[in-house]
Amino acid sequence: MAAKASPTAVSANSGAEEAGLSDPGDSQLLAKMGYKQELRRQYSTVQIFAVAFSIMGLVPSIASTLAFSLPAGPAGMIWGWFTASILIFFVGLALADMASAMPTAGGLYWWTHYFAGKKYKNALSFLVGYSNTLGLIGGICSVDYTLALMILACVSITRDGTYSASNGTIYGVYVGLILIHAVTSIFSGPIMPRIQTFCIFINIAIIIATVVALPIGKVTRGESLNSGSWVFGHVDNDSTWPTGWNFILAFLAPIWSIGFFDSCVHMSEEALHAAKAVPLGIIWSSGCACVFGFLVLSILAAVMNQDVDATINTVFGQPMAQIYYDALGKKGALGFMSVLIVIQFLIGLSLITAASRQAWAFSRDGALPFSKYFRHVSRRVRYQPVRAICGLVAVSIVFGLLCLINSVAANALFSLFVASNYVAWATPILCRLIWGKKRFNPGEFYTGFMSRPIAIIAVLWLAFGLILSMFPTTGPNPTASDMNYTIVINGFVWVACMTYYFLFARKWYTGPKMTVDGVEEEKTESETEEKRDEAHTSASY
Repeated sequence: MAAKASPTAVSANSGAEEAGLSDPGDSQLLAKMGYKQELRRQYSTVQIFAVAFSIMGLVPSIASTLAFSLPAGPAGMIWGWFTASILIFFVGLALADMASAMPTAGGLYWWTHYFAGKKYKNALSFLVGYSNTLGLIGGICSVDYTLALMILACVSITRDGTYSASNGTIYGVYVGLILIHAVTSIFSGPIMPRIQTFCIFINIAIIIATVVALPIGKVTRGESLNSGSWVFGHVDNDSTWPTGWNFILAFLAPIWSIGFFDSCVHMSEEALHAAKAVPLGIIWSSGCACVFGFLVLSILAAVMNQDVDATINTVFGQPMAQIYYDALGKKGALGFMSVLIVIQFLIGLSLITAASRQAWAFSRDGALPFSKYFRHVSRRVRYQPVRAICGLVAVSIVFGLLCLINSVAANALFSLFVASNYVAWATPILCRLIWGKKRFNPGEFYTGFMSRPIAIIAVLWLAFGLILSMFPTTGPNPTASDMNYTIVINGFVWVACMTYYFLFARKWYTGPKMTVDGVEEEKTESETEEKRDEAHTSASY
């Protein structure tokens, strides 16, 4: 457990301010959690928000997930987003409470270890750390897989739908994109905060352009917009599920799209005034996704072909490409898709940056294989975790081999992200609910008396979303090619993780490892307090 330390003890030993990595306030708060400052703090509050907002990449993410929501028709697509995004916002609030009080790159697994009962904390922390790390890898895979499809969809548009890429071609483009992202992430460290600021503007620009240009283009081409009753009231069922459940499956689109706000947490040790910047980044990004997503989807429904099945099964391979094509023509579709490709590339860049911080933090605590190697921070490359980035790339390339099977297998990468991260988000919130009454000291951001109800809603939603991600989207009797393999992939990940822990890792993994001198002597006192707190596990805060 990372024990508490007095400000006097840590200020004398962290040395971060002298090294020019951080100001005393941030470094002392980090040192109270047992860590010295190793990464350079250079991200403002707006830039921390930009990390999550750019990774969400609203319009490209909507484009990536239309296949999940369109089978429910325009009403399912719009109201599914609206409902799920509000519930996801509660998750953001619950995480923001903890992120403000304890801003560290390891975030989720650190909080789990801090709040969980003594008998469970090591195992749960280990599970959450692996689940979060592999979930972020799944996010990298799905983002770059979708980016490869977008690029190849543009090729198909230029050839008027006569070109169809093979799985081998898709995988080749995917690997190339992963490698480009890795190199860019390593060497763009000093300018990455400015890149994030740029991401805000380009994402807002594509939202405005989509909302304005699509209706104008549709009308200019002599076609009328769809009626409000069709846009907000028409429900389809392009599956063999009952219509009501098919509508709920449309929640999968926002579940995936609004799923990267924990990236703010992983950037905590590079944030200026982290106790404020990180929670605000989480709240702003999830809130913007809720509002702007509803707006964009309403416009898409207003201009799309009422033959929803034709849009889903477009020859371009991307429903969004078909919607742009129908409203704007060939040149307009290519123009918008080109911008989406740029934004999707920036999503991948931001995501691999945030994911590498989680992998680095988990290695710092000795949990990953070859941790001593991957925890290294390169001073030659401006304090970047180069080895952690390279490790993520290698694993992502291997996971991407699913692309060679079929699109259903590749879609398992989407679900790997959802299921793994929903477990990683729910566990520390639940641990705080059960054991956290005496242990939680609010930070600068705090939801006050609503904190407990918010946490309960968040846990219930995450449990429901986790179950939902396991369902096949085509119907209750899927074939081998239609099956949702999330339970297989994630089940293997979780079972393998716990098997590894109980056979080997429990002998040496005891939770976060302190890297600051002058903290160890307070550990005994903190553990005594913890034992006393466990007597109150049934109490509320």
